Amino acid sequence: MKGIVLAGGLGTRLMPLTKITNKHLLPIYNEPMVYYPIKTLINAGINDIMIVTGGNNAGEFLRLLGNGKQFGLKHISYTYQEGEGGIADALSLAEEFADGDKIVVILGDNIIENNIVNQKEAFEKQKEGARIILKKVPHPEHFGVPELDGDKVIRIEEKPKKPKSEYAVIGIYMYDYRVFDVVKTLIPSDRGELEITDVNNYYIKHGLMMYDALDGWWIDAGSSHDNLAMATQLVIKTGANKL
Repeated sequence: MKGIVLAGGLGTRLMPLTKITNKHLLPIYNEPMVYYPIKTLINAGINDIMIVTGGNNAGEFLRLLGNGKQFGLKHISYTYQEGEGGIADALSLAEEFADGDKIVVILGDNIIENNIVNQKEAFEKQKEGARIILKKVPHPEHFGVPELDGDKVIRIEEKPKKPKSEYAVIGIYMYDYRVFDVVKTLIPSDRGELEITDVNNYYIKHGLMMYDALDGWWIDAGSSHDNLAMATQLVIKTGANKL
């Protein structure tokens, strides 16, 4: 199983901090933001990792991460996303890297308290399809929201005005080999992007989606200045998934 960290985009919601650097290189307490998703993958036993980045500061990832030696890795792979084509577009760049293996995809600004070991092991046992991770949140209308029926996901709505559950789909996704073919069928949304929610809804429509709930806190650290500050406070107070 391979891991992909999506760390592209222009980070406009964090201006002016992102005027001179990629948001995933901003500090969360004593480490760059991108360290946390990398450690999430490594703690789950995934050591073959690709970083998808973009913008004007992509070279800084190589300077910071090198070959991954500081994480105990033999190497890290890199690729570059031109423009802001969306999460699914960024994921499409990793097709050759995935080489038919199952993949775990994590957004570069998603930080969790604990780990995804159980979820990753469940996906390993899953014969086919995809797996998402959910977290109960106070304001689900800000996120992709799943409609649930027992242990099944019926559909995911992106930022609905009337959420059909109290859960958010966090930025950690697990897919089989089909995902790259699915991305090729997508039509850009009103934002002009290829949406990861459309990928997930494909798997749901074909009865190939499973889900798990996340223990501990989760934060989308790159979505606002407040969340960036809150992420630091959470890490100081409780720690995050340390190697």
